[in-house]
Amino acid sequence: MDILKGVLIESFNLLNAMSPYLLVGFFAAGLLKVFLREDLVQRHLGTHNIQSIFKAAIFGIPLPLCSCGVIPAALALRKQGASKAAIFSFLISTPTTGVDSILATFALLGGFYTWFRILATFVVAMIVGMAALLIKDVKIKQNIKDEKEHSCPHCHEEAAKEPAVCCSHDHNKFGSKLWQVLKFGFGDLLKDSGVSILLGILIGGLISYFVPTTFVEHYLSNPWLSMLIMMAVGIPMYVCSTGSIPIVAALMMKGLNPGAGFVFLITGPATNAVSFAVIAKEFGFKSMLLFLVSLIFASLLMGWVFNLAWNFWGMNFMTIMHHHHGAGLPVWINYISSGIFIVLILISQKK
Repeated sequence: MDILKGVLIESFNLLNAMSPYLLVGFFAAGLLKVFLREDLVQRHLGTHNIQSIFKAAIFGIPLPLCSCGVIPAALALRKQGASKAAIFSFLISTPTTGVDSILATFALLGGFYTWFRILATFVVAMIVGMAALLIKDVKIKQNIKDEKEHSCPHCHEEAAKEPAVCCSHDHNKFGSKLWQVLKFGFGDLLKDSGVSILLGILIGGLISYFVPTTFVEHYLSNPWLSMLIMMAVGIPMYVCSTGSIPIVAALMMKGLNPGAGFVFLITGPATNAVSFAVIAKEFGFKSMLLFLVSLIFASLLMGWVFNLAWNFWGMNFMTIMHHHHGAGLPVWINYISSGIFIVLILISQKK
């Protein structure tokens, strides 16, 4: 009974630290979904060159899609004419960040880690995208303007064929826009990632309670070995970008170096067995292998750079946590936010 109580207390502490930022993040994710026009994104990703890779990396960073949710989005972009290089870059930057994940990173890992994660994710996305330039891109021509599939993007009601007319509803009213934001942020998105986030928090609680500091010191003290281990765990594992944060935070509190934590934050959300299967089917086995090899190289490179930067600036994770949470939000806001977040997850899972 004491063990269960200890694990729950550790997990609840992690949830309390994250929940206010998660609520803001999911709301911001809804804003992005409703107000960022998809055709604007698609129009800039069609060329197989560095410019499209750069744009895909930039576009992908704030978008709120997990490693499974990004797959249909990437396939849709492909059908709209996006190049393979842009898709590879998009497949890295999108699931490994997102506004909700960025705010959650700040909540648990601090500002230095947050800014490096954003920058390093961009660099990794650029490297993987440029690797795709080594293989010629062959696009399949598809007619995407099929009038039979005319439907309103907001409510999926069959729409008129005229581009100026969507459907019988007015989706431009403030109340309708706000409902769309809340429906996506705390409905669709939370339904896809809520359970993963709670699972990540529970794993973080288990690590905090059970894993002794000596374990990390004995088995994960070598920076390169720890990065390889975290990469081997992260690549086949399905974990969303936000759900992976409490796992890394718990391990870093035990002494894991930040570079190894970053490698997990990149490879865990960016890859899983499903994504590899889709990439192989859409682009071929050689492209899938190139995607994997370039991701491994880029993530290890940035993990190494992170450790250098961390040591150069003399950063200490426990000190960061003390100052960061000491100047944090009032406790009652954390408690209320945690309660609201749990209720929203339960509601979203019933839909």
